[in-house]
Amino acid sequence: MLVSAEKVTKIFMGSKVLDNVDLQIEKGDRIAMMGPNGAGKTTLVRAMLGFYHIDSGKISVNGYDPVKHRVDVLSDISFIPQLPPPVKLSIEELLLYIERSSGVAREQVFKEAGRMDLDIEKHISKPFFKLSGGMKQKLLIAIALSKKSGLLIFDEPTANLDPKGREKFYELLTEIDTDCSTLFITHRLDEIEGLVNRKVYMDLGKVVEDEKI
Repeated sequence: MLVSAEKVTKIFMGSKVLDNVDLQIEKGDRIAMMGPNGAGKTTLVRAMLGFYHIDSGKISVNGYDPVKHRVDVLSDISFIPQLPPPVKLSIEELLLYIERSSGVAREQVFKEAGRMDLDIEKHISKPFFKLSGGMKQKLLIAIALSKKSGLLIFDEPTANLDPKGREKFYELLTEIDTDCSTLFITHRLDEIEGLVNRKVYMDLGKVVEDEKI
């Protein structure tokens, strides 16, 4: 089992954001996770990544506790957030950090970015936060795909992409290894229907639907 969440509860400000959630992700699962804003989708993902402590229940990723063994958990996951982080590093510094922390060669990042029509070398000395929203997203996608992780998690990954960028992104995803698992938090099932084999729907902090498609 790649990811196992059992009876997971998370409370923020007196409200149950996650309410007794059960979810399992196995190798090769391609999941579309949907639901209204505030349903708990992003909170669940962040708990899987060890960003949040849960109040009750249990989460394991590759057999590891995401909070106690966060480095081990993150070593095999690539996560693209909906809003790019406010990184102050230049692109050069960011790539150096990625190389040292994840062992991802910058040449591979250049290659993946180029396939999305982003010329990184042209912007290498710019601070990341000064790139446009679309350029930031393309660079984060290129880094994620270059890492060759066992689990790719995308939180509304195409929100900042223009139609051509979305098309290129989905094209790249068709080439992902079949053993790799993907989890898309999305409101656009029609765009990724051909890329997923399972649909999970959350509402009010609960998984209310989980089916193969």
